[in-house]
Amino acid sequence: MNAAARQPADAAHRARVLRALGVTPWQRRGAPAVAVAQAGQAHAPAAAAAAGVACVAVLPQGCSARELDLLGRALATCGAALARAARVTVSDGQLAADVPEARAYLVFGEAQAHALGRALPAAAMHQAQIVLADEPALLLTSAGAKRRLWNALRSVRRTLAAAGD
Repeated sequence: MNAAARQPADAAHRARVLRALGVTPWQRRGAPAVAVAQAGQAHAPAAAAAAGVACVAVLPQGCSARELDLLGRALATCGAALARAARVTVSDGQLAADVPEARAYLVFGEAQAHALGRALPAAAMHQAQIVLADEPALLLTSAGAKRRLWNALRSVRRTLAAAGD
């Protein structure tokens, strides 16, 4: 077995790859864990519904922890606006919750895109950019799906940057 394939990539290699993909690395600032947990539980749903959000990720129901971890890491890599994207699930062709109006929607799978189309008003769909990506289960197994996800994330990032977020 190739020993080089098992070694983790160094920081310089990671920086070159991210620069080639057009991704700006985002680093978390140190914050007390208690304050972050309390703020996230108490104010996130109310603030997202009231103020509108920059991006909404529409996911299928029943994603595994591995799939959600991959998506969370990919969104966090693209900056704070995407890392804090609201996440809405679709079950049985219907959205599980009300979808907040946003500048961009990152939709994982065609069934989720159809559910979003039925739930959003026409004016909101006209103003927002809706980007379709592959289902999370396919992202774990296909290099092409990962490449399409990176292209979708770059497109959403450009839209949010142009809007000033």
